[in-house]
Formats: sequence, C-alpha cells, structure tokens
Amino acid sequence: MYFEVHQPWRLRRFSILHPDPTHHYFDDDKNAQILRKVAEKCYLPANRTMLELIERYQGKFRISYSITGVALEQMRAFAPEVLQSFQDLAKTGCVEFIAETYHHTLAAVYDEAEFQSQVFAHNALMAELFDAKPRVFRNTELIYSDRIGQLAADMGYIGVIAEGVDDILQWRSPNYLYEVAGRPQTALLLKNYRLSDDVAFRFSNRGWADFPLTSDKFASWVHQVNGNGDTVNLFMDYETFGEHQWADTGIFDFLRHLPEAIFRDSNWSFATPSEVITSTEKRAELSFHRITSWADVDRDLTAWQGNEMQQRALHEAFGLRDVVLKHGDPGITAAWRQILTSDHFYYMCTKWFADGDVHAYFSPYESPYEAFMNYMNVLNDLRVVLGLEPLRR
Repeated sequence: MYFEVHQPWRLRRFSILHPDPTHHYFDDDKNAQILRKVAEKCYLPANRTMLELIERYQGKFRISYSITGVALEQMRAFAPEVLQSFQDLAKTGCVEFIAETYHHTLAAVYDEAEFQSQVFAHNALMAELFDAKPRVFRNTELIYSDRIGQLAADMGYIGVIAEGVDDILQWRSPNYLYEVAGRPQTALLLKNYRLSDDVAFRFSNRGWADFPLTSDKFASWVHQVNGNGDTVNLFMDYETFGEHQWADTGIFDFLRHLPEAIFRDSNWSFATPSEVITSTEKRAELSFHRITSWADVDRDLTAWQGNEMQQRALHEAFGLRDVVLKHGDPGITAAWRQILTSDHFYYMCTKWFADGDVHAYFSPYESPYEAFMNYMNVLNDLRVVLGLEPLRR
C-alpha cells in the first residue's frame, strides 16, 4: 500500500492593477486553513490508525508514502504535529518513503535538468526529516514514459511506480513486476487501478453494485490473484481516508480490519515497494508508447496540458528557469518553483462530464479561466521582478 501526500501552495487573488509591493504570491491564510482541516479529517486520524496497525501486527503491516516537499513545508508552518506523526511512523521501520519531485511539478516533461534538481532536493528533505534515503521513485501524478523511467534509473533508483494503464499492458497483468524499457536492472511497479479505485473512489458510492465494501469482500478480491500475479499494488491519495471518504462512511473501520482479512490467506503479506522489488522476479520489459498518468479516464496529460491556456502557462513558467537561476535570489527561486506545482495548471482544465466534476471539486476558483488569469497575473509580476517585460494578453 502506497499513499500520496500532497498540498499545493495556493495562490492569492493577484491583480495587475493593484500589485503587492512585497511580491508575495501565496494565500497563507487559506493554505493554513486547508492544511489544518485535512490534518484533522485525514492526516492525524489516518496516521494514528497506521501506527496502531503496525504495533498490533508487530511489523507485519507495512506501508509507504510519497510526501511532497511543498506539503512538508506547510506541515512545518501550520501543523507541526502532523509532521511529528509521520516521523513517529518513520521510526517504526515499517514505513518506506518514496522519492518524487519536491515541488510536485511536470518538470520531467518540460525540463530534465529542473526535474533532477527537484528530485535531489526531495531526497535531501527525506534525509533531513525522516533519516530516509528513497530507493524507489514515483513521478508527479504518476506521469510516466520510458524516458522518465530511464531518468529515474540513471539517478540510482531500483524501481519506479507507474499506472497500470490498459492500453499499455494490453494482455498483461499489473500484478507482476516489470523492467523499465532500456534499463533492465530497474523495476517497474504498476498500480492495480481497479482495486485501488474501489477504495479511493467507489467506497461510499451507494449506486455501486458492490456497495457496501467490507474488508472481507475486498480481501477476497485480492486473494483471487493467487496464481495469477506476484503483487497487488494499491496506490492512492492519502486523503482517501477521512477527506475524500469521510469518517462516517466507515473508511477507517475498513482500514483497521483489512490486515486481518488479508492475512487469512497465508500466501499474502504486506510489503514496501523496495521489498517487493528485492524479493520478486521481474517478468519482462514493459515499454510505454505514450506518456501516462493516473488522472481521469484517459490516464494521460490532458488534465494539465489539454487546452491552450494550460499549454501557454506551462511554456511561459518553465521558460523562466535560466533567468530565475541567473538572478540568484533564493526567495525568488523558491516562489518560482512553487508556482510550477502541477495543481495550478490542473485548475485551468476545461474537461467536462465526470472528469470535469473532479476538477471542479479540487479547484479554489470559480472557473478555469479565472485560474488562468490569476496565474498569469502572478507570472507577470514575477517577470517584472526578474527585469523582464510583462507578457502580452
């Protein structure tokens, strides 16, 4: 079981008519409010539950996290008790921390040098806060391609996590360990999205044919893999527990009873990603013919670059790297990297139907057009600070 923990630094409403002379782009009050709310609903009760399960099963219950640098910054600033609770989990020896981009960006797609800088920065933070050296990599939003897998392999990771996308797998199963294309020494762990999404998205859906989902029922589905797979990778947002699926849905009770139900079949155990990699044979090379992600029904990049607004914002933002680094101000560099966080472009998404509903749920804006205008106002102010001409509308 692997959980993604992420919170972006959300932007202030920024006007070019009334610029802030401090050039502070982030809504500290809103960020603190949201972080504390999610802490009370998810992070603190979920971490207590995880610690309880680790202690109850004497280390046989094992989990992993990918916590972004920007989320950890906010925990330090607004909810240090949350950071302490993750550190308490780290001390058990039953938790693995996964590498990713510090600022949760699309740098792997737009700028490989910036991508490597952000991954190295995340590694340093894992060492500082958790005394951990990540061995397995997951990219922002599980965005993956053969090139990204090769970059991670060349940075020394023994494995990479990706989405088990149907058109990539074709007749294959996500329940085996594969090789990164061109890097046979590096393993590819694929998310079993059907079982993961049963928990993350369908758990409280009363219209779902399998509602209600009990731990016994779910464990029986896992056990059905016997003889047809080596690992079932359950990857999901940590906010599944208490935030996306509220406590009154029974999600925490489901989690508390899941290990016991899984252990009823002696063929099954819990393991961290690196433990799976070091104990499991890689079956074959798996090449990705397109860039994939875990977002939306298409599992592609259209959630972040599917329209002209997103494409322009991404192009202009990443295009500032050389100027920002040459300027040399650490505060400006930090602000620039914080506005590269993928969420800002996600808010500009204009996809509709089921996917659009998901985008609207997460966005602090009334519309994707408002998100774009506010972002470009911030970007223009940053350009002025850097001595560049503002962008033309």
